[in-house]
Amino acid sequence: MRRARRTLAATVTLAVACTTLTGCFEEPSPHDAVRDFLVGWQTEDYDLAAGRTDGDVATVRKALADAKLELDAASFRFKITSISMTGEESKADFHAEVDLGENNPLWQYESVLPLHLVDGSWKVRWSPSVLHPQLKEGQRFAVDTEPKPRQPVVDRDNDPLQSDTVLYVAGVYPNRLGDRAEEVVAQLSEVTGYAQDRLLSRVRSSPPDKFVQLVTFGRSRYQSMQAKLSAIDGIEVQPQKQPVDPDAPRQIVGSVSALTPETEQKLGGPQRAGDSVGRNGLQQAYQNYLTGSTATKVITLDLKTGRQVAELKAWPGRQNVSVKTTIDRAMQAAAEQAVADTETSALVAVQRDTGEILAVSTKNLHQERDALAGKFPAGTAFSIVAADALLKKGVSAKQKLACPQERTVGGARFVHAGQSTGVTTSATFQENFAKGCVTALASLARRVTADDLARSAKAFGVGLPWRLPLKSFSGALPELSSDADKARAIAGQNVEMSPLSMALVGAAVGSGTWRPPVLVTEPRSPDPSDEAKPIVQPAPVPMDPKVRTTLMAMMRSGAAGTPAQAGKGRVYGVRASAGNQQGWFVGWQGDVAIAVLTKNYDPAAVAGSFFAGLRTSP
Repeated sequence: MRRARRTLAATVTLAVACTTLTGCFEEPSPHDAVRDFLVGWQTEDYDLAAGRTDGDVATVRKALADAKLELDAASFRFKITSISMTGEESKADFHAEVDLGENNPLWQYESVLPLHLVDGSWKVRWSPSVLHPQLKEGQRFAVDTEPKPRQPVVDRDNDPLQSDTVLYVAGVYPNRLGDRAEEVVAQLSEVTGYAQDRLLSRVRSSPPDKFVQLVTFGRSRYQSMQAKLSAIDGIEVQPQKQPVDPDAPRQIVGSVSALTPETEQKLGGPQRAGDSVGRNGLQQAYQNYLTGSTATKVITLDLKTGRQVAELKAWPGRQNVSVKTTIDRAMQAAAEQAVADTETSALVAVQRDTGEILAVSTKNLHQERDALAGKFPAGTAFSIVAADALLKKGVSAKQKLACPQERTVGGARFVHAGQSTGVTTSATFQENFAKGCVTALASLARRVTADDLARSAKAFGVGLPWRLPLKSFSGALPELSSDADKARAIAGQNVEMSPLSMALVGAAVGSGTWRPPVLVTEPRSPDPSDEAKPIVQPAPVPMDPKVRTTLMAMMRSGAAGTPAQAGKGRVYGVRASAGNQQGWFVGWQGDVAIAVLTKNYDPAAVAGSFFAGLRTSP
């Protein structure tokens, strides 16, 4: 569609220019000859164009057709800028734009048509320089491209988060094919499914002594097609190492495949045959950065030697760059080990003072869809947020609260399930918070308003529009219209959170300020276009210092005596139930905050295993 629009616009431009010029000259005017030649060239009516020259019609027709093939041009368009006439000689200046296709930039240049009268008719004085001022006899156009190897996704220390894998690139040396180029390409097209005309145009537009990459295969697909490729005389296969095999966190880093006919058509892109394509994760999100865009040169070649004569235009392409993440390899390894013995779990670790994501590990859950973007019942882990609202309303951490097995608040029934909490009827708010007594927590619903809870939720990032280059979920608190709704919210029964959003809650208490998450530090945006606007994240939200001091004490109590208190560093947190055999641990040790979600497994034990795997925190 893009090419069609260019051609239509070009025709209109030329027509308008010619109409304007028609009134400028009396007959015999060179105007008609200029118009017919350029319109014929532009619309591929080469007989019309050739008939307006003094050259051999067949020679001119072939030269114009060859120029399109040699440039692999999607279209030409021209604009007459001036026509001058001196006796029987004339000169027409024109501006040319050549769409080189494959999303290369437009090649634009200025040129001149020399004309003279032949038997009373104006004719273009034919020579190859009519096509371009620097094209001479015995020369041809060519497009020389330099594909760039894929760059890696790296961790916070700039070490690659993937290993090299061998891809297999099938291609040709044009000068070794002779007049068999069309035959060889047809066979390759039949075997691979790539469009024959696109493959052939790449071969014909390339320097004849240069290997032209046509199709890329992964190991398994290459092995299945190796015999068919070997049977095509003229096709050569070159192995290339590219950083495409992801290390942990594999689903965050993402997988890569070789370009296929389907992905080439879908992407449009700067991708060409020979490229690899990110299928998911950061590899997909930052595809255009990791591959960049192909460096391209328009050159002239000597037809006898095949050597370059002149460079007419060069585009360096967009430099491909690594994508730098905040992942810490040692912490990722500790997270992988921590979830290894669980049946179903997710662990997200963030840097307490920055919100940078340090590790994402799961067992039978997806690292992006579940750990970053999952919508799970918050359970009593949300009491951290609720406690912020309650403490601001004057509820004391020392207030005595009963923890019965059942309680009804505003018509909503709450049941403390599981083993005995060990909390007496005269236990404090802090003790009930630490042990996750849902009936005690729900009893505080009338001490806060719906707005109080909503403000605290927002202050901890719940529902805020923070963005990552991958899917993520900041949490959701519904509208609270009754005491029952408030009680459910304090108990986390009508609140949804992701492990990432919960980890940020822990980090907020640990640091004193809620901050949005960060996964990639360079580049700043997945979109490399000049028009791309930088992502604006929500501003950090500082906690009330007094409230934070109390919450830290409550969360210190929450972690004490649990398996989370492993290793030598002091752990703060809360172990919580979310129903359906799901449990949370949310807290921090040193400058690392985490959220652990498990099913049928103690989340505090996972947290303890993770912290034990780290160096001792201050």
